[in-house]
Amino acid sequence: MKYRTLGRTGISVSPYALGTMMLGAMGNPDHDDSVRIIHRALDAGINFVDTADVYSNGESEVIVGKALKGRRDDVVVAGKVHYPMGDDPNHRGNSRRWIITSVENSLRRLQTDHLDLYQIHRPDPTVDVEETLSALSDLVHSGKVRTIGASTFPASDIVEAQWVAERRGLERFRTEQPPYSIINRSIEREVLPVTQRYGMGTLVWSPLGQGLLTGRYRKGRPTATHRGGTMPQHFGDERKLDVVEQLIPLAEKAGLPLTHLAMAFAIAHPGVTSAIVGPRTLEQLDDLLAGADVTLDDEILDRIDEIAPPGTDAGPNDVAYAPPAVTDASLRRRPLPQRSAA
Repeated sequence: MKYRTLGRTGISVSPYALGTMMLGAMGNPDHDDSVRIIHRALDAGINFVDTADVYSNGESEVIVGKALKGRRDDVVVAGKVHYPMGDDPNHRGNSRRWIITSVENSLRRLQTDHLDLYQIHRPDPTVDVEETLSALSDLVHSGKVRTIGASTFPASDIVEAQWVAERRGLERFRTEQPPYSIINRSIEREVLPVTQRYGMGTLVWSPLGQGLLTGRYRKGRPTATHRGGTMPQHFGDERKLDVVEQLIPLAEKAGLPLTHLAMAFAIAHPGVTSAIVGPRTLEQLDDLLAGADVTLDDEILDRIDEIAPPGTDAGPNDVAYAPPAVTDASLRRRPLPQRSAA
């Protein structure tokens, strides 16, 4: 496994990062099997493990803690905070109150005294970014967190956070974790140029397009799978499936499984440090590891650009962040008496 520097942090990480969302009740509830998956990834040279408090309500972190006993110093562990952890309205979000509490909970579940990277899982428009960065800075200064990052932030939010950190003398986001795949390339337009400008590391999630780029979901065929049932709008999106149908013969011509084509594409961009793989089984992990040495030449990348143009999404990314300006109709509509020009 080759290694890349995570932005300008000086931390070396593998181009594949192991995501643990599917380890625990959300995916694989067998702790022993999940530990074997983590060990297989580490033995293959992956040294970057990404988790979050919300994954199976903390169970994923417990599994990671078990797996890293005796190996913690050799692994770069990334955690996240933001999503609700229970019904209490203050057990969520990006406030100082919750961040300080949440990191202690995560450290306890992970059985470690520090996180190498602590990320804000999504933006929180109700919290001043200075409040968030101030809390994260204190965690860095206390040694509980080595460096900080964001996940799925719009480019404008990333820039604002950088400016606030500089003006207030706070720790700044050193990484961003956005969605990126052949079918969802919109981060190429603004997010990746911004992260490159600020020297940020970028670890992208869902390089397999939430499962569409496994080749199991085809146009005109039923999606009788667990994931297909939970996200029918995604797996039935004709625009995305049109892209998949064109990619399959391209991968076959190159002598590659579609999964290997998709992963190699994700890590080929100079702004991408690592791509997160999120296996539920050992077989899924082994399939992805088998493609770690795949290199896509310019001819294949040019053809991908023709099928899925740079900087565009084949269809909406249903699990990515949408700002209130998009989701709240009242922010896009003047009061009725003010809508006419005369």
